[in-house]
Amino acid sequence: MVAKQKILIVDDDTNIAELISLYLTKECFETMMVHDGEEALAVFDTFSPNLILLDLMLPGIDGYQVCREIRAKSATPIIMLSAKGEVFDKVLGLELGADDYIIKPFDSKELVARVKAVLRRYQPAKPEPQKSSAKVVEYPELVINQTNYSVLYQGKPVDMPPKELELLYFLASSPNQVFTREQLLDHIWGYEYIGDTRTVDVHIKRLREKIKDHPTWSLSTVWGIGYKFEVRG
Repeated sequence: MVAKQKILIVDDDTNIAELISLYLTKECFETMMVHDGEEALAVFDTFSPNLILLDLMLPGIDGYQVCREIRAKSATPIIMLSAKGEVFDKVLGLELGADDYIIKPFDSKELVARVKAVLRRYQPAKPEPQKSSAKVVEYPELVINQTNYSVLYQGKPVDMPPKELELLYFLASSPNQVFTREQLLDHIWGYEYIGDTRTVDVHIKRLREKIKDHPTWSLSTVWGIGYKFEVRG
């Protein structure tokens, strides 16, 4: 029997938390509800969720701080929930490591669809027997493996949320090819993603913080156009 995927719901509004739990339970997820930031951090290690739905406006420790602390030790996907729809709030959430951002009030079908989409991106691809289908690109001091969602930089593993790794892999798979922000949004987030091109900029910034330029390769900005993984002979 396949174990159910676990969702940690963090929202101080018990009615909303129970409603989300109902939606997800119907889709065969196992859920746990907590109602403040401290409790979320306390149960994270014991519950070991596959994904966190995190409200921003929490009593005590707010959602931003919860995201920051979890991201410091884990790449578990996080979807932020907020009544704030301003671009600044979305960008801040993404900069802290969130994988998606849903504005309240939300449609139940959209919520479930986004949860499933993020989980699909996070799950390592299953290798097919007797086939050399591993998605791996290698450069000096950098190995990006999209088959098992791992990155080795200077011989050490680097924790990355799924979309960061997918963006790095996509660029590194086509060295010296320039991609616009719109192309990257379409390839990595998909046509159904409701967001703007700043999302790409945020993820590039986070990648550069983890992966520094090498004498033979770098994540380069092509001003006025987009980005490329530049390889120098």
